[in-house]
Amino acid sequence: MQNKKNLSIVIPVLNESNNIKFLTDKIIKNLKNIEFEVIFVDDNSNDNSYKILKSLQKKYYFFNPIFRKKERDLTQSCFEGIRKSKFDKILIMDGDMQHDPKYILPMYNKFNKLNCDVLIGARPLTKGPNQGLSEIRRLASNILIFFFSIFKINTSDPMSGFFIFKKNIFLKNKKNFFGKGFKILADILINSKNNLIVKDYFIRFKRRHDDKSKMNLKILMILIKFYIVSVFKKLQSSS
Repeated sequence: MQNKKNLSIVIPVLNESNNIKFLTDKIIKNLKNIEFEVIFVDDNSNDNSYKILKSLQKKYYFFNPIFRKKERDLTQSCFEGIRKSKFDKILIMDGDMQHDPKYILPMYNKFNKLNCDVLIGARPLTKGPNQGLSEIRRLASNILIFFFSIFKINTSDPMSGFFIFKKNIFLKNKKNFFGKGFKILADILINSKNNLIVKDYFIRFKRRHDDKSKMNLKILMILIKFYIVSVFKKLQSSS
């Protein structure tokens, strides 16, 4: 499997019934000459997501949904999808249509060409027009990136939720990860023990299909805790 053109696409979702079929159709349309699987990880939604996912599972052989009943958490949803994936290359993306599937194949090809460990669908966070990313969110992302700059991560967007990486990075480092919250990429980049080769691939960020953000105070507090724990680990390792 490691020498073939293949990709496991892991998509954590919560109450995304309006987006699931539309996103699946766009993925199918944009992926050619590559074997892939689509793993929607439903985080105990209370809308019509279950019915839609089961219907698509019957229709497509490559469609492998996961239904979580545990405490809702995006990172844990991603981890579960990664554990159950069958290919050695993993793509993580959001289910709210902000990440355009048209970028998947170019990112996949670039990932293979560069032979890197992680390729990030990076958002242009400088001032200027960027469809789907408000000035408030752009500013918030830049503030977070500033705080995480202490870790000297080789990317302009460690907060991105759209990236490709090698599955063995997860398998080798899963005991080191913080494992909670919304920033799985930052967790992988900061808490992986091996030196990762990281590259950016700049994308146009789209507006959410249902225009709803899942950010809240609880998620923000988890992010702060993640930062504190990561800084403590860094200080310990350097002492």
